[in-house]
Amino acid sequence: MQIKVHDKYFKKYISHKKIIEAIEEVAEKINADYQFSEDVPIVLCVLNGSIMFTGELMQRLHFDCELHSIKLSSYSGTQSTGEVKEVLGLNIDIKGRPVIISEDIVDTGITINALSKSLLEKGAKEVKIATLFFKPESYRGGCKIDYVAMDIQNQFIVGFGLDYNQLGRNYGDIYILDEPK
Repeated sequence: MQIKVHDKYFKKYISHKKIIEAIEEVAEKINADYQFSEDVPIVLCVLNGSIMFTGELMQRLHFDCELHSIKLSSYSGTQSTGEVKEVLGLNIDIKGRPVIISEDIVDTGITINALSKSLLEKGAKEVKIATLFFKPESYRGGCKIDYVAMDIQNQFIVGFGLDYNQLGRNYGDIYILDEPK
């Protein structure tokens, strides 16, 4: 099935079922790391793209945790700008607390590296990174990505929270760029 978002066409790439299975596997790993923790971790949802991933993940975590959100931006259209802008900042004290960043996709790593560094500078006890999608070919290093649901090719995708100029987030499957038919 092909969909059109703005001026671009996309074809189905990853089914909703496979996405949910991958989230369940990530949740098992996070549960193993935190279910007996004395500290109550903060799950930090990176808006807007990570809303769907974070919502599914939170339902599968079996330990006490807080949920907070932050909004960053580094994309324009289908390309990273290379600059991370804080659109909605962190409004809680994280000093001495473990933080699990919930991110929709890690590609170049510019955003996740900047956020992780900022959280550590604000006194986070530790910062772990959970991502729905990881593009190892694009990643420029820096932070360890602790929990990866799926490795994907270095291509632009939409669906399950990911967008193209704010549209396409609502699809349950993931779609990849395609030629018009």
